[in-house]
Amino acid sequence: MLMASSSTFSDFWMALVFLLALGSIAPLTEALAFFVFGDSLVDSGNNNYLATTARADSPPYGIDYPTQRPTGRFSNGLNIPDLIGEQIGLSESPLPYLSPEFNGRKLLIGANFASAGVGILNDTGVQFVNILRMYRQLELFQEYQQRLSALIGSRRAQQLVNQALVLITVGGNDFVNNYYLVPYSARSRQYKLPDYVKFVISEYRRLLKKLYELGARRVLVTGTGPLGCVPAELAMRGTDGGCSEELQLAASLYNPKLVQMLNGLNRKLGRDVFISANTQRMHSDFVSDPRAFGFTTSQVACCGQGPYNGLGLCTQLSNLCPNRTLYAFWDPFHPSEKANRLIVEQIMTGSNEYMNPMNLSTIMALDSMI
Repeated sequence: MLMASSSTFSDFWMALVFLLALGSIAPLTEALAFFVFGDSLVDSGNNNYLATTARADSPPYGIDYPTQRPTGRFSNGLNIPDLIGEQIGLSESPLPYLSPEFNGRKLLIGANFASAGVGILNDTGVQFVNILRMYRQLELFQEYQQRLSALIGSRRAQQLVNQALVLITVGGNDFVNNYYLVPYSARSRQYKLPDYVKFVISEYRRLLKKLYELGARRVLVTGTGPLGCVPAELAMRGTDGGCSEELQLAASLYNPKLVQMLNGLNRKLGRDVFISANTQRMHSDFVSDPRAFGFTTSQVACCGQGPYNGLGLCTQLSNLCPNRTLYAFWDPFHPSEKANRLIVEQIMTGSNEYMNPMNLSTIMALDSMI
């Protein structure tokens, strides 16, 4: 095996530091495509085109979006894919795959396949009926590649997919909208919680292997947030103003197992395909000390009703805060745009406590030098 000289190694790292210091990631990656899979945290509007109750296409959703209109994002404004897209230099966010506007040159930007309500398991979110379950999202990714090949040729299409950034955010619903959906749920009767976590992780591993087989080579995988601390769970399961202990336990069991699984996949593949984002830690920072991040509360949702504004849907009849930047949560389950920005900052530049094996800026700088 050839060994690089110490001077070559030093030059490499000096160049890397220089790139990061200049903030020159975006110009280097102008042609980078971006693909998004998962649930409502990253859905940009696919559910608008489905007969489902899991939708965010009515006001006051989108109140702080550039158009000040609802788009299908479960946010007051921009969501995590929008903000990552800004950071990697995209001229616009990838469109929802089901959007009628998704055609022609729009395919070169990438695509968003995410669908609110889904989980890793097919039986998660059954109450939402018609949603794009994860294997359906992967089927649409295959369909997308066929459309892309017809546009630019199969060789260039494969290259675009292989060089793209992929974000996948899923897993929280497998607890909130499955295992703990109702007392004595089918899954909770079938599995003790630790065994259920192992089962979910094993199914996720199958999904990620399929995603790799479909050409994904740089995949950002987010864990769950502190599931028991969102306003909905404070309202329904919290005790004495505290987080739901059972959902917090679920998150604390699931997230380390997820990192272990991703590390194992990377070892088997011989390269760091899967990058884990410790979103539980990212959320917990501002949930535990909201004022340090400029929030007045991390317990009460901006939009909702009942205790903590945590019950029901966010609608035009809901309580609505006048200043969304003061709230960590927009609705009973989803972070505000400001909170999403804090999460993406850590994804881009966070230490190993937040990103494993390294943050997205470092990975992109390394990729640009290959």
